Amino acid sequence: MARPTAKTSGPARPRARAVTLALATLVGAALSALSAGAAAATPPGIPSKATAQSQLNALTVAAEGSTSGYSRDLFPHWITVSDSCDTREQVLKRDGTSVVVNSSCQATSGRWYSPYDGATWTAASDVDIDHVVPLAEAWRSGASSWTTSRRQSFANDLSGPQLIAVTDNVNQSKGDQDPSTWQPSLSSYRCTYSKMWITVKYTWGLRLQSSEKSALQSMLNTCSS
Repeated sequence: MARPTAKTSGPARPRARAVTLALATLVGAALSALSAGAAAATPPGIPSKATAQSQLNALTVAAEGSTSGYSRDLFPHWITVSDSCDTREQVLKRDGTSVVVNSSCQATSGRWYSPYDGATWTAASDVDIDHVVPLAEAWRSGASSWTTSRRQSFANDLSGPQLIAVTDNVNQSKGDQDPSTWQPSLSSYRCTYSKMWITVKYTWGLRLQSSEKSALQSMLNTCSS
């Protein structure tokens, strides 16, 4: 997971931020009720329930590895992927509605719906690009043995459901946790989240621990398809 440049803060910032987040969540819920899904694109490659179940069954269950030696610098991001646009900017354009960018590909306006918490934002600075399977989690699950080139590909993967635009504070509260200790607060999204997590680990050949598998299975059981 990665964050944009930190926003300025002052004595009243925490309370103002909390009020803003609460209002954004209410606005997001209202907007999604009026136009379901219109505020965000769906990341590519989300499998069906049956496919995700097969992938989950195929994953290797093992004790979680150590974070020793881990550094975000070992997963280079964001990289330029098209003209002047880097990976973060590409996801902002993909996941937003009516996104306008400047000559440097920075989003200057738009609307972003965060499916983790139901909030809608109109400033790109309020949005983080979440690595669905966090970089540190990947490191503990097998990426510590990868080349830097492979880790770069993982950290910038636009071909699958590994990257998604969400509320910055929600992304930061998730940190490097797996589904056994963190799940989206919007329970209706947990089915999709589990399918995204499972297929990312399967595609990249990463391990999972038993508590993580149990949590994923419970989330997957809520899926209708």
